[in-house]
Amino acid sequence: MAILATLPGFDLFSNLPTTAPRQSPGDPRHRSTPPPNPPIPVPKYPPPLRSQKRPNNEQKPHQKPNQIPAFSIATLTSNYRKPVKPGEVISADGDRAVIVGESGVSYRLPGAPFEFQYSYSETPKVQPLAIREPAVLPFAPPTMPRPWTGKAPAKKSKRNIKLFGPLDPKDGNDTKQYHYEMLKAYELGKYRVRPRDEVLGPPLTRDEIKELLQPRISSNKQVNLGRDGLTHNMLELIHTHWRRLPVCKVRCLGVPTVDMDNICRCIEEKTGGKVIYRVGAVVYVFRGRNYVHHLRPQLPVMLWKPAAPVYPKLIQEAPQGLTKQEADEFREKGKKLLPICKLGKNGVYVDLVKDVRDAFEGSPLVKIDCKGLHARDYKKLGAKLKDLVPCVLLSFDEEQVLMWRGNDWKPRHKNYSHIRVADDTACLRSPGTRSEVSPRMATLWQRAVDSGTALLLDEINLEPDDLLKRVEEFEGTLQAMNRSYPIDTFGGGSGGGGGDSDGEDLINDDLLDVVPESELPFGSLPIDAIVEQFS
Repeated sequence: MAILATLPGFDLFSNLPTTAPRQSPGDPRHRSTPPPNPPIPVPKYPPPLRSQKRPNNEQKPHQKPNQIPAFSIATLTSNYRKPVKPGEVISADGDRAVIVGESGVSYRLPGAPFEFQYSYSETPKVQPLAIREPAVLPFAPPTMPRPWTGKAPAKKSKRNIKLFGPLDPKDGNDTKQYHYEMLKAYELGKYRVRPRDEVLGPPLTRDEIKELLQPRISSNKQVNLGRDGLTHNMLELIHTHWRRLPVCKVRCLGVPTVDMDNICRCIEEKTGGKVIYRVGAVVYVFRGRNYVHHLRPQLPVMLWKPAAPVYPKLIQEAPQGLTKQEADEFREKGKKLLPICKLGKNGVYVDLVKDVRDAFEGSPLVKIDCKGLHARDYKKLGAKLKDLVPCVLLSFDEEQVLMWRGNDWKPRHKNYSHIRVADDTACLRSPGTRSEVSPRMATLWQRAVDSGTALLLDEINLEPDDLLKRVEEFEGTLQAMNRSYPIDTFGGGSGGGGGDSDGEDLINDDLLDVVPESELPFGSLPIDAIVEQFS
């Protein structure tokens, strides 16, 4: 190889030819053969439906309707409206009927203790105008062998399972009798309702209430009540908690917290329990001394959420007591008005009604900032405030609720600007004493009353509790008149919102021992302790 490399004109690393050699047409070795076919043909998919341009005259392909109208997409997107009248029976199948009444759309089943509804606490107090879907009962048909749970039926077991604890014998013996049964399905159409007084038994004492509440206050086993309020399926959920524990904890969030009294009333009426404690938006419901789980009213479960009916509009062009021109002027003024508070999503609004009433003492218009809330939430909020305050709704523009106090509004505190100074000095004299107020002091008092920074009381001999209540009411009114409200954020989350704090709001005076006692006597002011120290 070394000798070949030294020869002239010989290169071991010569370039390859750039052009292929010519092929003769008669050579069979150089015939062009087509490439072999792939073993599996490549599938050809049609283009997606969105990219296809459908002619205007061509109709959409027919979709097979579902058996249940509420599950149908056409029900949610169609303009189905059927006008209804109050008290009208829309659909009836024997004793099973769908009725429209004062409480909206309700469902009647044979033998039921009351008419069923989807929500018992958040139903508007207005007659509906129409329904959005065909009248169908959202319960399982009576021919269904077992209640719908979304699971396959359990296999039959040959051994008995202990389900209930020891029960008191009815013959009066001291021995305990154990009751063993297998879990059975609901007997549709058969309701065993015991009298509420019989289930509750004698009233609980203060020590018994404290003993029942102590393990439940810090527990996270609770029933969450949201924007729909107390729903029908929540009744069975509360009974499920009562199966193991005597007290059920219910935490409320959102719009239902505006009227907590209504929530407590509905819970007591529908479940048969007793609200023994309430702090902020958390309610503790006692099942009763003589409660037995397998003797409860076994209510059927709703399989889907019925569509809400059509109600009259909340906002009118010319509200009650105003012309269209006056209403438009109020709406223009409301655009420049500062909101008294800002509401957060899933917050606690237990003090909202009181804040609106205090704000109406100083201004005929009040605005609430609801940015971030769903449209359904702040519209339900406005409907509740309209009945509870009461007031007149003007607009929901820019996610803000604008309200007018109305012509029938009456102030809680009288206006004493027309009283003379002589009358004021006569009222300021202490009973049983001969001392009188100086003219300069009377002038200062008159100026304070005229400006709204002082209040003249009709009664002088008030109890400390009554005086403290008057001072708190006047303090809220004074803030509303000065428009110095801070933007209170009633937000959601683990911390809760306004009203759901560490302080506890008792509904019974007998439960004062549950709250840590203060060093000051009940009803006294902090200034009293300071005066006592220096005296």
